[in-house]
Amino acid sequence: MSIWLNAATVEQINKGSKNTMTEHLGIEITEIGADFITAKMPVDHRTVQPMRLLHGGASVVLAETLGSIAGSLCVDMKEKAVVGIEINANHLRGAREGEVVFGKVKPRHLGRTTQVWDIEIKNEKEKLVCVSRLTLAVIDKKKAG
Repeated sequence: MSIWLNAATVEQINKGSKNTMTEHLGIEITEIGADFITAKMPVDHRTVQPMRLLHGGASVVLAETLGSIAGSLCVDMKEKAVVGIEINANHLRGAREGEVVFGKVKPRHLGRTTQVWDIEIKNEKEKLVCVSRLTLAVIDKKKAG
């Protein structure tokens, strides 16, 4: 059974990322399952630090991107929005320039006012590069802004 309140395709989500940080870093959604979303991100000149390893901040952007997309798909987007209120990341292994990393988000808690998402980022050999947890607030669109 799917957790998504809003139907979206991989193509629709990727199209909606045009002219954003997501597009700038080369993040691409690859799959939407019943309770998860996956994406890939290149380890290249946009995402490395000076030692040519994946920048920890790029991993956090990938994690927050996945969690925010997932969170949005779990609320009535006419009435509600989700905003990040906390993210943490543990960087477990490096990834070298020229590689690709893969993120997968799954829900930990889907509440009325908060959501918590777990994100794993792995390398091409399926070894953990980073684990992250994102907390989102579910807010009324009428009160936002």
